Amino acid sequence: MSKKIKSWVTGFARIGEQRELKRILEKFWREEVPFSEVEEIAKTLRRRHFDYQKEAGIDAVSVNDFSLYDQMLDMVGILGLVPQRFADIENGVARYFAMARGDAEHTAMEMTKWFNTNYHYIVPELRSGMDFEIDISKIEREYSEAKAAGITPKVNIIGPLTFLANARRVDSRDGDAISLYAEILPAYRALFEALGSLDERVTVQVDEPVFCTDRAQELSLLIRDAYLSLCRASENLDIYVVTYFDHAKEAVAQLLQTPIKGVGLDFVHGKRNTELLESIGRSGKVLVAGVIDGRNVWISDIEQKLSLLEEIAQKIDRENIVVSTSCSLLHVPYTLKYEKKLDAAIKSWLAFGVEKLDELSILSRLFFEGAESLDAAAALKYVRNRDANADRKSSNRVHSPEVEARMKQIDAAKQKRIPYSERISVQHEKFGYPPLCTTTIGSFPQTPEVRAVRADYKKGLIGKEEYTEKMKGFIKECVEIQEEIGLEVLVHGEFERNDMVEYFGEQLEGVAFSENGWVQSYGSRCVKPPIIYGDVSRPEPMTLFWSAYAATLTEKPMKGMLTGPVTILNWSFVRDDQPRSETCYQIALAIRDEVDDLQKAGIKMIQVDEAAFKEGYPLRREARPAYEKFALESFWIATSVAKEDTQIHTHMCYSDFNDIIDTIEAMDADVISIETARSGNTLLKVFKEHGYEKEVGPGVYDIHSPRIPGVDEIEKQIRLLLEVLPARQLWINPDCGLKTRRWEEVKPSLKNMVEATQRVRESL
Repeated sequence: MSKKIKSWVTGFARIGEQRELKRILEKFWREEVPFSEVEEIAKTLRRRHFDYQKEAGIDAVSVNDFSLYDQMLDMVGILGLVPQRFADIENGVARYFAMARGDAEHTAMEMTKWFNTNYHYIVPELRSGMDFEIDISKIEREYSEAKAAGITPKVNIIGPLTFLANARRVDSRDGDAISLYAEILPAYRALFEALGSLDERVTVQVDEPVFCTDRAQELSLLIRDAYLSLCRASENLDIYVVTYFDHAKEAVAQLLQTPIKGVGLDFVHGKRNTELLESIGRSGKVLVAGVIDGRNVWISDIEQKLSLLEEIAQKIDRENIVVSTSCSLLHVPYTLKYEKKLDAAIKSWLAFGVEKLDELSILSRLFFEGAESLDAAAALKYVRNRDANADRKSSNRVHSPEVEARMKQIDAAKQKRIPYSERISVQHEKFGYPPLCTTTIGSFPQTPEVRAVRADYKKGLIGKEEYTEKMKGFIKECVEIQEEIGLEVLVHGEFERNDMVEYFGEQLEGVAFSENGWVQSYGSRCVKPPIIYGDVSRPEPMTLFWSAYAATLTEKPMKGMLTGPVTILNWSFVRDDQPRSETCYQIALAIRDEVDDLQKAGIKMIQVDEAAFKEGYPLRREARPAYEKFALESFWIATSVAKEDTQIHTHMCYSDFNDIIDTIEAMDADVISIETARSGNTLLKVFKEHGYEKEVGPGVYDIHSPRIPGVDEIEKQIRLLLEVLPARQLWINPDCGLKTRRWEEVKPSLKNMVEATQRVRESL
């Protein structure tokens, strides 16, 4: 490629700045529109994203970073590695979404977190002997669109070692797909050969975030072998291997021995990458310097970033540096331009995706051409950046004397409750629930009617009294449905909540919210993370009114539903001017007060969800003890106020628990529910092998799929669970909350779950 590339974005978000892709996909899934309308919206979004980057002056723009569901799933299609169990679906579109979501005849492929982010990916299912068939038609379309838009395209590909490390080998007991390297590398080589036909010269960004994990050491020989091979696939390719989320020291040592064009490093979350500068400089390779934070929403300190680039330029020729984001902008909202209600001062401290393009452009021009190269508009943005950073540092809105005083006493709350063996017997006597006790994770369908009532109240179209009565109606109906189905521990349904984190964030001091700051979690599912800008506190009870009302409607136990401090932290955009641990402790104190209010009101089963506990783990083992310490202490702070007859539940989303089972046990929750429906009883075996003694609720059916599981299917799943743990230790529940599902799916699924449980109980 003849043009000197000075800047690029690792990847861009795709759901649409006003969630256009989400809406059209869900209409298609409901069979309200043909797939051609999905394609049209997707094409419009891609062109808009190209234009944003072109207008900002970004030199190279990604293609193939756009996906209708997930990039790992797209790689399965590109490589032609579709699992045999989906081969009977002839229609390619139907097959793609069946793999992602399941259908009446097929369970969906497993889904889990993308490294330590809140994005979920579809886990490829691989086995030895699979035939590959390369299909780059998607890439060809998007490459042609980019060329037609007048931009310089670079093709984004998930690299072979990240693909394998995040896949599951279904014909092997340990599931480690790295053992299939020799079979998968030829597929990648064929793919790179095909990419060489796109143009006279093709820039390829190969994403290898696995190189920022501890696995990089064991993969070192494969890293060198893979990129020696891929560089020989076509003479037309400029291959850049891009890493993010931490340092990549081991991998870079191997990559520098190959003919790749350059390497991308994250200098925001991988501080130790500066140790690699001399060796990269000696190699003559290009460094893609990830200096604009792609994972948080605070404005960059452009002067500080410029100083960092100048430091890099002391070791690497300036002409061999590309200024970039630290990772894909998939992890931040689109743009601030729709934020009309956000406090002006706080808004000035923020940069969403489009605003980060401006930061990247200004920084690149300052670094390569100097301040005199900035036009009037860019110069004004540069001045505003300096002013906003200074204002944030000096603002009195950030610190609270009351929170500061309470934090001085925090150590007294960092303690466990009385021993589990003593309190669980008290709880069994109090509640009298049977083995294989049936319950749900918390939320029930957020119907259009529910969302309309919340929206009307928020817009001021209805008053508080009318809103309260309508919400009580939804709760009453939900409790009646649960009673009719025969569930044994009930929930109120969470109809008043827009999101499990946003709802709490809106009621905490020190937290701001955007109107349109949506971020993709998986597929069409989006979340709007809180923005924690200052000290956190709870002015008044947040859930007590609704839980207390629901408890009056039944004689059965009613769970109080809270989101845990670690999850609120990990699913928020967190202030970067103090340690994350301090912010987490502040949140924990707020949740502690809520737990105490609930138990005093007679709500004696309280679920403190820690769905995001695992995803906050640093990718490197060396950094994990510090995280585990404050995460555990935060959970203890939140729950140690519970009396012995108050049963504390928690819930964790898709995670590999093997390496954190000691920490899960140390959390000291009485009951933990986990998502296992897509992985059989594999995850549960970890609990048995560890000798885990507390109670566990493994999900017996997958709520992320619209399919309704039959009684026989759920009974089989329960019996698989009983092969691992005894009935007295097991709870029976779906694997996550039901808010995204429809009542016509939820009711029969839960009825089948209860019937299956009764069958199993009768046979015990």
